Amino acid sequence: MAFPRASAISWLVAGAFFMENLDGTIIVTAIPQMAKSFGVNPVDLSIAVSAYILALAVLIPASGWLADRFGARNVFAAAIVVFTLASVLCGLSQNLPVFTLARVLQGIGGAMMVPVGRLVVLRSVRKDQLIGAIATIVWPGLAAPVLGPPLGGFITTYFSWHWIFFLNVPLGVVALAVALRIIPKGEIEDRPFDWPGFLLTGFACFAIMLGIDLVSRDEPPLLLTAVSLGGGLAAGGLAVRHARRSATPLVDLWALRLKSFSLTIWGGTLFRASIGAVPFLLPLLFQIGFGLDAFISGLLVLSVFAGNIVMKIFTTGVLNRFGFRRTLLVNGLLNAAALFACALISPATPVPVIMGLLFVSGLTRSMQFTTLATIGFADVPEERMSGANTLSNIAQPIGFALGIAVAALALRIGEWLAPAGPGVISLTHFHIAFVIIGAIALIGVADTIGLAPEAGDTLRKARPASPASRA
Repeated sequence: MAFPRASAISWLVAGAFFMENLDGTIIVTAIPQMAKSFGVNPVDLSIAVSAYILALAVLIPASGWLADRFGARNVFAAAIVVFTLASVLCGLSQNLPVFTLARVLQGIGGAMMVPVGRLVVLRSVRKDQLIGAIATIVWPGLAAPVLGPPLGGFITTYFSWHWIFFLNVPLGVVALAVALRIIPKGEIEDRPFDWPGFLLTGFACFAIMLGIDLVSRDEPPLLLTAVSLGGGLAAGGLAVRHARRSATPLVDLWALRLKSFSLTIWGGTLFRASIGAVPFLLPLLFQIGFGLDAFISGLLVLSVFAGNIVMKIFTTGVLNRFGFRRTLLVNGLLNAAALFACALISPATPVPVIMGLLFVSGLTRSMQFTTLATIGFADVPEERMSGANTLSNIAQPIGFALGIAVAALALRIGEWLAPAGPGVISLTHFHIAFVIIGAIALIGVADTIGLAPEAGDTLRKARPASPASRA
């Protein structure tokens, strides 16, 4: 039997999502070797990491318009080409400026690749197929931040940091061939480009992401951080005002009037911030707090990835059985509880217990992420899908970046509450940080209370009635 086109498209976009998210984290463990190759200090490589994320943030708002104007297949294919060529340039770079420019180009490709790919999926599947399709495309994005550091360390140790980027070439070639074969051309909509909206939204995303990145650093420049965040929020306010008044806004805010969608923006951002902190805090906890080496730490963190994989098998069944609201509430509480429990582990905790806790954390974060990503589009009509997809794609990287900043800030709060000496990070500091992260996840769950019990029922497959109900 032929493989359904909608499923094939979902797996294609999942691969692109994995490739993009992996490149955002895989170079972390390769930074010392790259710095030596470029003849700079390791800290100087932070600009290359930030350049990739900032390029994504600036250009994601334009992804929906580009897909509508030039066709989703054309834009998605072009994005794969740009991302792959940029990866080659990264691997061939001989100095930091060239590498940074190549990372910017890579971010440009990534900004078009995943948002447009997800839009194709949303337009290709029926409502009752959306749960499975979203589950397919989101789990690689959850796995990439966990797999990135150990994979980067393995490639750097046994091969060379250049292969981190060269590996994208065969993947990109295959993805391009498959995309041109299975993605439909789609309709082209001729509408004007909203330059004021693009400039305001792009600057807002850039400034906010830059401010978040500065907050996460060891010694953030306070004035620049405040100006960046303040300017970003001000530009964001002006962008919202413009979008409400414009006849053809670049970022359509209509979907925010739907509770099922706004939940994914407000409560969903808090959830993404909490799970975005985990890949940052856990390796540090195991290496600094427990005194383990990097390899053992990486193996423990892989328990989270295992939970992500296993939950994908049960996601559709759980949502069909219990519904979206109940799943978001119960699973959200379990996710917060798993984060709070991380504040109780110590070097004396048996390894199987730690791995079991991380496995449960992986289960709950995967379930919550997929449920939020799916319910957001339950009530969005076809003609508003592009705008809703753009809004969602703007919120997601901000949420994950916020998680890293919050994790760094939570550690500093731990240092303030329980001083252990200059430059010393103790186990207590990590415990305090996980309590703060768990509280953020808990606040995010509260946004689900206002969701209607029947929300998302159009996405669920009807369950056969029991004999008693038919009698």
